[in-house]
Amino acid sequence: MKRLFYNPEQIVTVNTMEKNVKRGADMNYPGVLEYFSIVVEDDIITEFVPNHVIKRTEFDEVFDLTGKIVLPGLVESHTHAVFAGSRADEFRMRLSGATYEEIAKKGGGILNTVNAVRNSSVDELIEISKGRVESFIRQGVTTLEIKSGYGLSFYDEIKLLQVIKELDTIFPIDILPTFLGAHTFPPEYQNDKEKYVAVIIEEMLPYIKENNLAVFTDAFCESTAFTAKQVERIFAAAKELGFKLKLHTEQFNRIGGLETALGLNALSVDHLEVLEDDEIQMLADSDTTATLLPGVSFFLDYGYAPARKLIDSGAIVALATDYNPGSSHILNPFLIMLLASLKMGMTIEETISAYTINAAKSLDLNEEIGSLEIGKKADFAIFGTNTYSDIIYSAGQNLIYATVKNGEVVYKVESR
Repeated sequence: MKRLFYNPEQIVTVNTMEKNVKRGADMNYPGVLEYFSIVVEDDIITEFVPNHVIKRTEFDEVFDLTGKIVLPGLVESHTHAVFAGSRADEFRMRLSGATYEEIAKKGGGILNTVNAVRNSSVDELIEISKGRVESFIRQGVTTLEIKSGYGLSFYDEIKLLQVIKELDTIFPIDILPTFLGAHTFPPEYQNDKEKYVAVIIEEMLPYIKENNLAVFTDAFCESTAFTAKQVERIFAAAKELGFKLKLHTEQFNRIGGLETALGLNALSVDHLEVLEDDEIQMLADSDTTATLLPGVSFFLDYGYAPARKLIDSGAIVALATDYNPGSSHILNPFLIMLLASLKMGMTIEETISAYTINAAKSLDLNEEIGSLEIGKKADFAIFGTNTYSDIIYSAGQNLIYATVKNGEVVYKVESR
């Protein structure tokens, strides 16, 4: 099947010149093509052709994109999108002055959601989660990472991963599962935390690997969760089994998580709101992606990660929603991009690079997706506007006209 995506106003290629990542000043180069069309054969980009030489009759399908712009499909690289229950009451408590950590210490927070998940069946969780995945697709997301972490028992963590795997079969985009059994300690192990670490290492990880239920292993390294030493043991076991590593770290406190992640060559370290200057160069000197989550800072009303310093130092910077019920109940990539610009000093071009090629890098998919380059998969986000600045300028609206995955239109707005 040979398809032509004809005559968009702009093709924002995020061209990496075959580097498949963007650092420093390169993040400001969007690689915009005008008066060109995109040729796709099967699911691969094969050509960018000047409009004046195109013979439309040579193609099996032609999609007229006059007045539209094309970006790489958005890569949503950090979510907790499978959960049950609501934490609206905790949100009200925080508005009255309680902190996220105070709520967690009293048995709320993550454990509140754990109870709701444990009381939900696989089928119930699938139905609850479908609308969230559909919302991401309607916003141009073509690759979506989802974590477990709200089960915190062998049975319930496996249940969550089975839900994520089933969602991947239901929807036309790529949905990637991450095992986050080390999210926090469940109530039954509060007095024997080392036993729960052993359960993760000796029972959960081998079963998940044997049954191909997750690609990544993640953990929350924080004073209210797992120590750096505990994370190191979990990650060493996960790496030996062949899992790729990601880490929540430096969110509220510095307790050695960053050093642990870098020492084990983690794909990404996520959060980094309390990252200090002495740690920035460590990231810049590594191949680990710094995934920043400004929705959390906005939702919890505390400090933002030092994006400007990270970018200027040459670190690989990505953005994600961290969509979850407690600390970032935000399912809107464009709001995240707006917050990154207004609150973290990132340019529009940098936010696009962060949500495409660098987010793909954080999932180890940057050689296949994340930029529009010949030989890469035809994953597109098509917007009903004539300039890419509108994507963030109009963040309160969804300007998506169509979402294309592997060359196939998987969502389209008929009226735009």
